[in-house]
Amino acid sequence: MVGLRRAKTILCVVLVVMATTLANGAKMLKENVQDEDKDKQSQGCGESIDVKASGAKGDGKTDDSAAFAAAWKKVCEAKSPSSLIVPKGDYLVNTLEFKGPCKSAVTIDMNGNLKAPSKATPGKPHCGWINFEKLENFNLKGHGAIFDGQGAHAWKINDCAKTGKCNTLPINIRITDLVNSKIKDIKSTNSKLFHMNIINCKNLTLEDIGIDAPPESLNTDGIHIGRSDGVRLVRSKIKTGDDCISIGDGTENFLVEDVECGPGHGIAIGSLGKYPNEKPVKGVTIRRCHIKNTDNGVRIKTWPGSPPGIVSNILFQEITMDNVSLPILIDQVYCPHGHCNKGGPSKVKLSDITYRDIKGTSASKVAVKLLCSPGEPCTNINLSNIDFKYTGKEKGPAVSACSDVKPKVEGKMEPPACTEKAKSDT
Repeated sequence: MVGLRRAKTILCVVLVVMATTLANGAKMLKENVQDEDKDKQSQGCGESIDVKASGAKGDGKTDDSAAFAAAWKKVCEAKSPSSLIVPKGDYLVNTLEFKGPCKSAVTIDMNGNLKAPSKATPGKPHCGWINFEKLENFNLKGHGAIFDGQGAHAWKINDCAKTGKCNTLPINIRITDLVNSKIKDIKSTNSKLFHMNIINCKNLTLEDIGIDAPPESLNTDGIHIGRSDGVRLVRSKIKTGDDCISIGDGTENFLVEDVECGPGHGIAIGSLGKYPNEKPVKGVTIRRCHIKNTDNGVRIKTWPGSPPGIVSNILFQEITMDNVSLPILIDQVYCPHGHCNKGGPSKVKLSDITYRDIKGTSASKVAVKLLCSPGEPCTNINLSNIDFKYTGKEKGPAVSACSDVKPKVEGKMEPPACTEKAKSDT
């Protein structure tokens, strides 16, 4: 009997302990749920704004600028990650400002196309039609959306060749001060000036970008970049009337990979040295690219009589060229249309530049031209496994011309390095 009473006592104690534990657990669970609810309330639920709900028509005729501006204001002011939804359609818009800083991350989910007015109206220098500015953790999902600049009229009145000035027409897409952001699967077509201008950005990825304009579209650089660090351009196709990619001062750690270029003027670092106090260009990699039917292949261009500057740590690798007029070019007497100071040599210093595994066909007899500056001769220029065949009408094989440089050669070199003295075309 004593044992039975003792067992009952122990069982009772166990039951009390279990009940207390379950009660405490339920209380803690309730408090945790309440805390989570408070967190959700403090964060807000975000916004998903459809531009058509803000009044956009998407019929290609009605000016939808105000609807886009209203929708952007709402998502940018949301306290948690939010989305701007652009359904299928053609949206006629004037200048748009997708400008931050926003209170949280913003995604534009674009299934429709944007269309600019066809009239070429000059504006402020370096102005943009579609502007993305001061955004962090921004994401543009294009789904193949087209940004149509309707630039044909602008090309007819463009007088760059006569005046050397043509920067008052709008850039199709201007990207300024973006950090940790991504732009994917959009297409810029028929821009009035540059297609895309990237300035002061950090850790920006551009993926599956399409650029499309005819060869006669003057000054329509595909993608221009400057004063940016950690930008990546991958899996893209660029057809335009100027440089497919132009790389300006202050560009660091820029990767171009799996890009098709042509028609156009090729891929260029520069022009550099036109203005004082330009920042160095360093850490640029151009690889696994295909360049076809262009005036140049990979080019570095600096102005004569320039202030001091620096270009260093550059790699051109695994590039195929088809029918390119001058596949590899360093031009340190760059002087388009005669608008330059020829009073002295370029003082932009080029060093640590490698051309590796580059092959294809040259439309001109000079396939490799390294025209460096007598004021700052190029140093540590490396040529490794270069193979070009000349396909033009002149007799004989391709040749290589050099001036003020002694390149290091490794592996195959066709044409043989520096068999002629490089001369200026201006």
